[in-house]
Amino acid sequence: MQLHSLKPAKGSVHKTKRLGRGEASGKGGTSTKGNKGGQSRAGYKRKKGHEGGQMPIQRRIPKRGFKNINRVEFKVFNLGQIDMLAEKYGITEFNAQNLYINGLISQTDIVKILGTGEIKGKFAFKVQAASAKAKQAIEAAGGTIDIVK
Repeated sequence: MQLHSLKPAKGSVHKTKRLGRGEASGKGGTSTKGNKGGQSRAGYKRKKGHEGGQMPIQRRIPKRGFKNINRVEFKVFNLGQIDMLAEKYGITEFNAQNLYINGLISQTDIVKILGTGEIKGKFAFKVQAASAKAKQAIEAAGGTIDIVK
């Protein structure tokens, strides 16, 4: 066996279709594209969601509700979670940086403290929002709370 005598296995290599090369190509004048119409012409593109004349799904299904562009999505922590989080992660000051370092929030999250549950420890909070009940409970436990923007 020599390099110049190597050939691929029989049937493994196929000839490519040479379309649009006239009658001699064996594909005829229409180049296997059928007769007339948009699909036989250059530059044809089917529109996104086209269903061949059937009413497309985005028009069949009714519109429902709306998305409020002014909605503020908070990452919420309840007072009942605070003692457990402080014990588990060794946090004494609850601010965005400490919560992010410990993997509790992402960098863009807005933190809000809610008043569900009880707080036993004395903690310092620097968060973007807090409920009135939460503020009252934190100050009653001897902690401090600062609202930062």
